[in-house]
Amino acid sequence: MIRRFTRFACIDWSGAKGPWQKGIALACCDTGTAAPALIFPAEARWSRQAVLDWLLERAAMGADMLVGVDFSAALPFADTGAYFPDLAGSPADARALWRHVDAISEDDPHLAASRYVAHPEIMPYFRVGAATGPRFASADRNGRLRAVERLAASGRPTSCFNLVGASQVGLSSLTGMRVLHRLAGRIPVWPFDPVPQSGPLIVEIYTSIAAIAAGRPRNATKMTNYEALNDALALLGSDPVAGRGPIDDHSSDALLTAAWLRRRSADPALWDPQGLKADPTLAHTEGWTFGVA
Repeated sequence: MIRRFTRFACIDWSGAKGPWQKGIALACCDTGTAAPALIFPAEARWSRQAVLDWLLERAAMGADMLVGVDFSAALPFADTGAYFPDLAGSPADARALWRHVDAISEDDPHLAASRYVAHPEIMPYFRVGAATGPRFASADRNGRLRAVERLAASGRPTSCFNLVGASQVGLSSLTGMRVLHRLAGRIPVWPFDPVPQSGPLIVEIYTSIAAIAAGRPRNATKMTNYEALNDALALLGSDPVAGRGPIDDHSSDALLTAAWLRRRSADPALWDPQGLKADPTLAHTEGWTFGVA
């Protein structure tokens, strides 16, 4: 039986340096058709710690909320049978990976992960700056991909081991793993955890999936004005948000994806994807992206 949530949130994430991340945006909506709304912290700007605190508050409240986070919850594992092949002590599953990232990055301020990718035993697996580590690529010179990225994701996914270029997702994912570790199980994370009967649940999402579902072209999923955003929201059965003219793409991504989660969260195919059925080990190693059936 598919659980029905009453509130939906999307966190557009950022792995950027500094105490505040302008790339973080958080939006929520309730059941029905009311427009999603941006949520702002007391400091007016989000930090990764502030997002962690917000999630912990939702856990303490037992909020009936589905939360989509826009980062990869784990690194590739299935292609080689390890996150870091031939590395002694390579984490055996996702929770061990989250612990590994957080422990090595413990002295990084603002939940960053700079020390992780600079670690001499870890760096060879990443592409960092002008340096491509000797273990970065496997069958694909562009870097290893998770099963959900290799087999089912739309567009041209980027390896989590790539830390170069505007489309890189590695640092944001590693910082996100620190947050997941520090939640310490107080909010379940699908599919690593079963869907709880009550309380909040976290799922990994791609904001581009929501944008494409709302009629945006695959090569132009970002919306930088309210008019385009509201046209997309209408296709998801949502009322328009108030505003005219420009809007930053992080805010529009969060608003649209919250509405998309509301629209699609009751689809049983999204909770039982073919990829997870084909390889059940992914449920505790790589995870899966909600929205990829």
